[in-house]
Amino acid sequence: MKLVSLQLKTTNDFEYNLSRVIRDIKRAPSNSIILANELVLTGYNYDRLKEASLFTYRAIEEIRALSNKENEKIISLTMIIKKENHYFNTLFVFYNNKIIHKQSKNRLFNLNDEDKFLSRGNIKDIKIFEINGLKIGALICFELRFIDLWQKLQGADIILIPAMWGKTRRDNLKALTKSLAIINQCFVLVSNSANSDMAKGSGVITPFGEEFRDDRKEIIIREIDLKEITKMRRYLDIGLDKGLISDSSSSD
Repeated sequence: MKLVSLQLKTTNDFEYNLSRVIRDIKRAPSNSIILANELVLTGYNYDRLKEASLFTYRAIEEIRALSNKENEKIISLTMIIKKENHYFNTLFVFYNNKIIHKQSKNRLFNLNDEDKFLSRGNIKDIKIFEINGLKIGALICFELRFIDLWQKLQGADIILIPAMWGKTRRDNLKALTKSLAIINQCFVLVSNSANSDMAKGSGVITPFGEEFRDDRKEIIIREIDLKEITKMRRYLDIGLDKGLISDSSSSD
């Protein structure tokens, strides 16, 4: 399996942003999990929220079509949606031409005025979901700072972190994503914005804490061996048995 992180700049041209995302999804190899940076299609354009939410409907159909079973691609990104006059920053996970999972950002970043323009998602939607037996969880940007949310994802095999994380807090992003991988003994796939005021730092962190990041690339691809999760959890047993990937042929 490959983990693919998209590290793109977001412009004010929604159509252009979508074309870049589609191009990179097509470039990604088969049998991969692909994650794009937070609100990659529209950014935090608070004066264009209605336009952004309408654009989401169009983007969903185009991205859904790229997640067909032949390609074996799981595609994840956050987009603006509207429900009953409230706007949400919502993560969509696509697989086999379907929306497999949705969760809206629960912990809003008040330094960016998110709490003034967006509504909080239901914390119950932050949970482990499965695709073909693979246990996956996600935290959206600022949510990475909350230990109670980490605990909701204990036992996940892969945790997705779409982010728009500022440059001045780059060390925090790196430390938190690495710590999450180590404490949960899982793979972490982080995708952060490449805009000039953002921290980048996208890539893959292994259950052992090895980091594979590259600030120079807009598409970062890392082949992984899921047996690393089993081996790490057997080597250092901290009670994450529910997250073990069954593999009777593997040995330490």
